Amino acid sequence: MSKIIVAGGKKLEGEIRIPGAKNTVLPILAATLISGKKSVIHDCPLISDVKLTLEILRQLGCEVAIEGNSITVDSSGFDCTILTEEWMHKMRSSIILTGAILSRCGRVRTSYPGGCELGLRPIDLHIKAFKDMGVRVEEQFGYIDCIMEHPKPCDIHLGFPSVGATENIMLAAVGIKGTTRIINAAKEPEIEDLQVFLNAIGAKVRGAGTSVIEIQGVGSFRDAEHTVIPDRIVAATYMAAAAITASTVEVANVNTEHISSIIAALREMGVKICRTRRNSLVVSGNARLQPLNILRTTPYPGFPTDAQSVFTTLLSVADGTSILIESIFDQRFKHIDELIKMGADITVDGRTAVIKGVERLYGAKVNAPDLRSGAALVIAGLRADGLTTVDEISHIERGYEDIVRDLSSLGAEIKRID
Repeated sequence: MSKIIVAGGKKLEGEIRIPGAKNTVLPILAATLISGKKSVIHDCPLISDVKLTLEILRQLGCEVAIEGNSITVDSSGFDCTILTEEWMHKMRSSIILTGAILSRCGRVRTSYPGGCELGLRPIDLHIKAFKDMGVRVEEQFGYIDCIMEHPKPCDIHLGFPSVGATENIMLAAVGIKGTTRIINAAKEPEIEDLQVFLNAIGAKVRGAGTSVIEIQGVGSFRDAEHTVIPDRIVAATYMAAAAITASTVEVANVNTEHISSIIAALREMGVKICRTRRNSLVVSGNARLQPLNILRTTPYPGFPTDAQSVFTTLLSVADGTSILIESIFDQRFKHIDELIKMGADITVDGRTAVIKGVERLYGAKVNAPDLRSGAALVIAGLRADGLTTVDEISHIERGYEDIVRDLSSLGAEIKRID
């Protein structure tokens, strides 16, 4: 299996450009099914999740073309309403395709989604919302059949502001005549970007970024062109790389509003961050990082769960003790056992980690149990004495186009072994 080998102790310098957001491009690619027209999406990260999504779109009858980081999808030939178990098992976000297919065709057969094992992530919010919109849902033999029997606009109250459920409801509702409202909707920037794209193809959606989103169903759509927002979690990763190596790196193509909680946490740790030009930050690390009293993950605009792993790495070498509370996923501490192999002093009690900063980490052979954990271990390798080998890097490739290329461009001694 492929692996990444990192030699620690190297200073970083230079500029790194942040690509389009994984968590935006996937629902937008799903949304291209709705229009039956041609959609051009710019600044798409060519990560494995995107490649798999494009393969699914092709299998569903769409024409797909890639030129650089721009993707063109012509969904006029879309002619399949079955999402196979093989596709769904490989990528959890494939569940988003169900809302888009329902909107276009009124029916879909799917199975339960896969992806990173982060604990209980039920799709009950999705199913309940579909039923509220007049969808008959039947579950048998591991498959879920959804049929839009009596489509009706309605108010959907989410018990938790789930990003995936919010997106799926938006996609399904754009084809239902009347007005559907999502109450207690997720507020993430990726939701706002999906709204922008849906409106570009002719939908009428407003309120994204607030707790109430309103979708007015329409009967026709059009061609569209859209540029994906920058990936705030990739930005957090490379900002953390500068911080942990006490280096100065310019991070370009960022939306500072989207990463305000990340910036605040880094500054509290003693990292200098300044804005030099539009959508660009200079990040200067500190040899003696300060601990954080309490860092708690919460839905946006709070601190993102997807950035928790790399901050665990940072706090593991801070000058004191930090408390980290993971409030979103119940199995998002899988990287901690691997960090302990590298010399970290971390104790876990349920969803709370007590992190006692150590003077140094040591190179070791570690495994990437999931996407964000894998990135955290690579960042740890930048600081560790000696060589760090990260196995199972297919997880990392789900969210980073080429983390080896990017860090190498900044001067890291890092390579991929196939």
